[in-house]
Amino acid sequence: MENQRKKREIIIGFVLFMGLVNFFADMTHEGARSIYGSYLGLLGMNAAKIGFITGFGEFVGYALRFWSGRYTDRSKKYWLIALIGFSINMAAIPALVLVNKNGWLFASFFIVAERMGRALRLPANNTMLSFAGMEVGEGKAFAIEEFLDSVGAFIGPVYLYLIMLFKPIVSVNDYRLLFGALALPAIITLIVLGKAYKKFPQPEKFASKPQFKSLNQPNKALLVYALGISMFALGFIDFPIITMHIAQLGLVSTADLPLLYAYSMLIGAFSTLIFGYLYDWLGLKTLVIPALLSAGFSYFVFGNRSLGLIMLGITLWGIGMGAQESLMESVIGTIVPSENRAFGFGIFDMIFGISWFLGSWISGVLYDHSITLMIVFSIGTQLLAIPCYLFVAWKNKI
Repeated sequence: MENQRKKREIIIGFVLFMGLVNFFADMTHEGARSIYGSYLGLLGMNAAKIGFITGFGEFVGYALRFWSGRYTDRSKKYWLIALIGFSINMAAIPALVLVNKNGWLFASFFIVAERMGRALRLPANNTMLSFAGMEVGEGKAFAIEEFLDSVGAFIGPVYLYLIMLFKPIVSVNDYRLLFGALALPAIITLIVLGKAYKKFPQPEKFASKPQFKSLNQPNKALLVYALGISMFALGFIDFPIITMHIAQLGLVSTADLPLLYAYSMLIGAFSTLIFGYLYDWLGLKTLVIPALLSAGFSYFVFGNRSLGLIMLGITLWGIGMGAQESLMESVIGTIVPSENRAFGFGIFDMIFGISWFLGSWISGVLYDHSITLMIVFSIGTQLLAIPCYLFVAWKNKI
């Protein structure tokens, strides 16, 4: 009993360490993402180019996880892959200080490279966490890590906003100050990651529970779950469209728009924690609750001109994003065997990313033609995910 208690304490320590790593990592790259739009605009890129580069970066960031997950499973070099991925992920953002006023192509390269680094490290990162989750609860392990992750995503934009209070940003050179400031959390990320590696060199030894059947065998529940997360991603409108819409309404100043994203990340942080713990209690049926809560966010954001109702919509958006991201990882950690788990994370992330990219493009097209149709598309596709979740819960008895 005493040995089991000590093992549990060690595992919780590992989860907290990795949560701290992801806290500083998200502070870095989510801080940068909150200013990409205005920065690329100053570099001379129009809306179409900005949308393509950021959208392509997201696509790459999800699709490459298929291959990085497959390699991670085959090599079992979880820490090496995580270290390389985090290094690329963190180095790409401070490197933007090297871009001059005509260097939009150079800047685009670093933006996509940052997503590539994240794609490389996430399957390894999530697989190590899933080993810990097999002992302390998949929902709990991912909830703690995602909570710290989301808090970092909240603090990053606020960190840059505070800098901008003292130094107005009007030129490309001014943006160099912001990207340079993000070097601090990037360096801390790599320091904490190195300490985690030294302290917990073999996280795969955390797992001791019996495994499910191999991912290589046919599994209808996995296919239906993939369909469910696809429907969610198709209807979950990307945040840049939300900020663009609010800016066009003139309800919030351009300088304050990053704070809306920071607010959504904060809501997501607490949603992650709450629904992660609920998952260990209720199982996969937990997915239905945030899906129902967030499905109508588009109506409140795009269906009126009241800032109060728009903030309600952003709150629902944050709930959906925070809950779905952590729960998706928890579910994969539950129903995919450990020998295939990195590949499982990779393939589901790829499906999610492709659907997200297509959904963002469709939403943008619908926005230009009919906001009402966009709202109907968003709500309808998200609601279609619910029967998929219920089927998987019934099939797996979780």
